[in-house]
Amino acid sequence: MMDQFLESVRYIQSKTSIQPQIGIILGTGLGNLVEEIEVDCALDYKDIPHFPLSTVETHSGKLIFGTFAGKPIVAMQGRFHYYEGYSMKQVTYPVRVMKLLGIEKLLISNIAGGINPNYELADLMVIEDHINLQPENPLVGKNMDELGPRWPDMFTPYDRSMIDTALKFGKEQGYRIHEGVYASVAGPNLETRAEYRYLSRIGADAVGMSTVPEVIVARHMNLPVFAVSVISDLCYEPKLKPADINELLEAANNAQPKLTALFSALVSAS
Repeated sequence: MMDQFLESVRYIQSKTSIQPQIGIILGTGLGNLVEEIEVDCALDYKDIPHFPLSTVETHSGKLIFGTFAGKPIVAMQGRFHYYEGYSMKQVTYPVRVMKLLGIEKLLISNIAGGINPNYELADLMVIEDHINLQPENPLVGKNMDELGPRWPDMFTPYDRSMIDTALKFGKEQGYRIHEGVYASVAGPNLETRAEYRYLSRIGADAVGMSTVPEVIVARHMNLPVFAVSVISDLCYEPKLKPADINELLEAANNAQPKLTALFSALVSAS
């Protein structure tokens, strides 16, 4: 696959002179951060060799290069999910490419169901650890030794210094911001009541259908990661109810200004 990665990199470098320092992955309903980027180039995924195509309506499917908070960045406006039918190697392909383009840190956002009863809609949860319940691992198969070790350690998958910076900033701004554990499941269906109770008992504070595969690949390449969930629905009694996608997107939209400010603070501090 290295030849494919390098072909993608060469194509991208032929379209922009930006050498990104930070990579950003924007989750469902959280793409408005792009409006704050001084855009140099926006590439459609369909035009980049070997890139998958996002099939989720709320994901635009563009790789954005430009300046954000004074730093050169690359942002994925739309990510890929295992439930779309892709392999985990396809889901995580862009992370490999961004690393080869030169990024030094990766920032990730997602929306998630709040399992912790202290969480409310549109709260931010900084991810300090995760539980991987996905059925496939992106590192399965022959290891690419030029990218990382066969058995990467995951003792601290999320960068502590970025976590501390984010929590300090959020509290100074008066945000409802938490530090918690994210459980990643395959989807696309949401969980049953019994499954939410199970996730709570094994230590999850929030649950979603993304992020962990990208984090595994990033850490395989020794790339520092920060990730944050926007709590889009409440998955604990007595507030648990049938999910409405429009309500989930509304919660994400309400949190967008906070998320943009948080990412701006993290990028500025890098």
